[in-house]
Parts: sequence; structure tokens; C-alpha cells
Amino acid sequence: MTERITPPDGLVIVDKPSGFTSHDVVAKMRGIARTRRVGHAGTLEPMATGVPVLGIERATKLLGHLALTEKEYLGTIRLGQNTVTDDAEGEITSSADASGIARDAIDAGVAALTGDIMQVPSKVSAIKIDGKRSYARVRGGEEFEIPARPVTVSSFRLYDVREAVAEDGTAVLDLVVSVVCSSGTYIRALARDLGGGLGVGGHLTALRRTRVGPYGLDAAKTLDQLQEELTVMPVADAANAAFARWEVDERRAKLLLNGVRLDMPSYDRSPVAVFDPQGRLIALVEEERGKAKSLAVFG
Repeated sequence: MTERITPPDGLVIVDKPSGFTSHDVVAKMRGIARTRRVGHAGTLEPMATGVPVLGIERATKLLGHLALTEKEYLGTIRLGQNTVTDDAEGEITSSADASGIARDAIDAGVAALTGDIMQVPSKVSAIKIDGKRSYARVRGGEEFEIPARPVTVSSFRLYDVREAVAEDGTAVLDLVVSVVCSSGTYIRALARDLGGGLGVGGHLTALRRTRVGPYGLDAAKTLDQLQEELTVMPVADAANAAFARWEVDERRAKLLLNGVRLDMPSYDRSPVAVFDPQGRLIALVEEERGKAKSLAVFG
């Protein structure tokens, strides 16, 4: 008789290599964990490296809520060239000498893109326009516009400015930056808009995601490392790190598991992770008219 292998249950923090899509990482993890029940908390583009958060088995219930959390990146922006994709994977569409741009002007451009801003996502992206992916419309030769949407760039810091010469001979500037931003923010759109504001164009040449919510590179493993030893963060630990914590007694735990909406304390963030007296995660809830509305149940 073939022994049945029980899949692990929890979050996995991956250090993704360049060239892999988020779907590639999920497919690889399904093989490592030996289960189809694997998902990810938000995509990370193929060019980028760093942290996607994956959920296995019950932890997949956390993913939709983790996808909305703050993200942090390190990247390199090239001033002096536009590309069709706003990153290094796309064809160069224009070039301009960026050598004369002063540091003060760059600092002012960065400041203008910090805070609550309106951002137009890159056209070669997975944004849906009238039900169709934007990148599919581009490939089909369609002319269209993507409406700007609000995003929050809570930190946009410039660490270094390096002079360089591009392959076409253009004098460019490479900026080493870090960004902390809300979900849905496109770092390559920041690069495009920074270069556009300075009048020379810009695109992203390198990107590394260093954090999703509370989960950073310090807890991440490469796919090769995970193939050797699968490291999983238990569901309760993952929820405790990411969400506000509400501890309830046995009676309330049973009522919540049965879908009863109980009075709940006020929290300054949502969702809230509910734990029973044994420290087990039983639900994610949000407050609705003073009552606990269940978003996911783990009992």
C-alpha cells in the first residue's frame, strides 16, 4: 500500500529568482509540497527577484488579505530612456541625454511621487480594461488609455546616482532607490513618471521585493533550499504576525465557528485574527456595525 503523505499547512516565504513568474513559483511549490492547494499573495513580475508569499492548504485562506498589505522594494531606475514596458524587458522607444540633470531636480521629482498619488499603471500589465488584460490589448495593437488610480508611496528614497552609457551611446543616470508602497503600486510606473517629469524618460532596470507586510527576506528561502527542506510558517504564527489579535474564550470560539456575529472590541486595523484559549487560530474577522463578521474560518 502506498503511504499517504500529508501536505504541510502554512505560509512559505520565497526568494524568487529573476525570470520566474509567480505562477511558475506556485507550480514549483505544488511539486515540493505535493499538493495542488497552493496560492500566492499577489504577483511579482518575472524580471523582479525577492519575496512572494505563498500559502499551502489552509493558509491559502490568508492570501487574499495579505495581498492588500504594504510592500517594500529595492530597485534601479535608469533616466534617459523610455521602454514600451517601462522596464528593461521592453524595447527602447526613446533616448535622451540625462547627464545634465542635477541631484536637486531628481530629489524634487522623487518627492513629487511620494505620498498619496494618482498613478497610471503600465500598459503592459495584468490590469483589466473592460474585462480584457491590458497586455493582451497591447499585443493586439489596440489604442487605449488606462485611468489613473490612487496609490500610496509612503517612502521613496534615493541612495545613489551613477553615471553610465547605454548600449546605444546615450548618457544615462542609474538611480538606486528604495520604495515602500501600498498594494497595487507599480514601481516601473514610478520609474517612468520620474523620468517623464525630468524630461528625459525613465524605466526600471532592476527590482527586488524585500518585504510583503511583516514577511521579509530574512525569513525567505530560495526554491532550491525549499526543495532540500521545506520551511513552513504555521498558519497561527503567520496570522499573528500580520493581523491584530483577539483572544476569545471557548464559548465565544464555538459561536464564531458556527457563524454567530459577536460583539467585538475596536481595533485600529482590519482584519483581526481570532485565537481560542489554546492559541489556535479559529477565524479572520472584520468589524461590521460593532459585530464580528467572519472573513475566513480555520476551525
